[in-house]
Amino acid sequence: MNVRMINPVGQSNDIHQYVGHPHFWDRAMARRQFLTTAAGTLGLVLGSGMLGSGLWSPRLARAANPADPKPIPGGIQPFGPGTEVFHLFLPGPDNEPSAITDFHGFVGIAHITGAGTRTNTKTGATSHVFFDNDMRFMKGPYIGVDGKQRNGTFVFF
Repeated sequence: MNVRMINPVGQSNDIHQYVGHPHFWDRAMARRQFLTTAAGTLGLVLGSGMLGSGLWSPRLARAANPADPKPIPGGIQPFGPGTEVFHLFLPGPDNEPSAITDFHGFVGIAHITGAGTRTNTKTGATSHVFFDNDMRFMKGPYIGVDGKQRNGTFVFF
């Protein structure tokens, strides 16, 4: 067996491999650090009201529209028995990822968790805090509350 058979693409036969710039790893960011930074930035932007200045503002709750999708039966009651039912199930094996009944489309879920440190700027006291976010999108055909088939895209976080 010769070198040409082992290395058919014609790369050099020496052992030296290119590893990039020597300073690259000084500034590299881990995946966890990237996701934490991205989620924190999103929370900061949405919580600060920066997007409410005309670029984005949430709609007020409204009465059911005939084009609204039917929610899945059941769900979770995070505030205890007798409180509002949220028609979704937490991400996990064998749990329904969609929040829409009579839906045939694509569903995407991002369940992001993390931890951080909260600092009281007046006293300097610190405490550990936990972050948990469930973001989803649904896109495709569904049957509306009026019984007609429609297409739509839904996002919540």
